[in-house]
Amino acid sequence: MLRFFALLALCTFAQCCPTILTKSQWGGRAPSCRSAMVTPVSYVVIHHTEGNDCFSRAICTTQAKSIQSYHMDGNGWCDIGYNFLVGGDGFIYEGRGWTTIGAHSPIYNPISIGIGFIGSFTSSNPTIAAQNAAKSLISCGVSRGYIKPSYILKGHRNTAATDCPGNTFYNTIRTWPRFQA
Repeated sequence: MLRFFALLALCTFAQCCPTILTKSQWGGRAPSCRSAMVTPVSYVVIHHTEGNDCFSRAICTTQAKSIQSYHMDGNGWCDIGYNFLVGGDGFIYEGRGWTTIGAHSPIYNPISIGIGFIGSFTSSNPTIAAQNAAKSLISCGVSRGYIKPSYILKGHRNTAATDCPGNTFYNTIRTWPRFQA
């Protein structure tokens, strides 16, 4: 019983936030520019990154670096487009973070947190560990004042003409709390 209360106290202190690997922890590059975002934001936009899934920290780290290189070198953006990436390993990989405007959904960039799930989810879902980590990340953002408690969850396809985050995963996030098409 004492262990339960110690865990509860720790959870309250940490606000039940998932492990977020910083860019320095996953080997990400520094951004070449930054635009501050006014928080708390009203929206959370869910994406998939296309390409291969990842199920270990080593592979997810490689994928995160590849996505950042594509966004910075291929698209000419000043950083990875998403605020956060979620790996199939259940870890969150810091992108632009809580307070920087993303480049993930043009009209929604300054008013949302963009969460990209590493992989393609047209005919499958991300791992349960990844889904739970993302839900915990959203709760963390609310508890820390980065996301409004009355936020609206959307799939990328609800904000732009795209199939993202894939048909199977889109049908799943439609069941998540606060989803609105």
